[in-house]
Amino acid sequence: MTNLTLGIICGVVFGVLDVLVMIPLPEKDKRKKAEAMISAFIERFMIGFIIPNLDLGIHSAITGLIIGTGLSVPTAIITRIYPPIIGIGVIGGLVIGFITNAVI
Repeated sequence: MTNLTLGIICGVVFGVLDVLVMIPLPEKDKRKKAEAMISAFIERFMIGFIIPNLDLGIHSAITGLIIGTGLSVPTAIITRIYPPIIGIGVIGGLVIGFITNAVI
């Protein structure tokens, strides 16, 4: 499997999982909830896509930790919802890093 293919698969799976987590969250404005879900999907897709395609010369799980944290922190700051956003980014980044190390 190529890095590009793995990145697309990991990105789509991570994005879909994050959107599924958001479905039960209450939101008065349906448009804002849809925008938040689209934004979350794109952010998580990019985390999943970048990790297999980036070689920093270190273990892929550490790369995943760096990318997952780095791309999640700005959203957490904007929304002021730190633990779930950063936590899912870190865990997802680590998991994708380990998957990348095992597959590639």
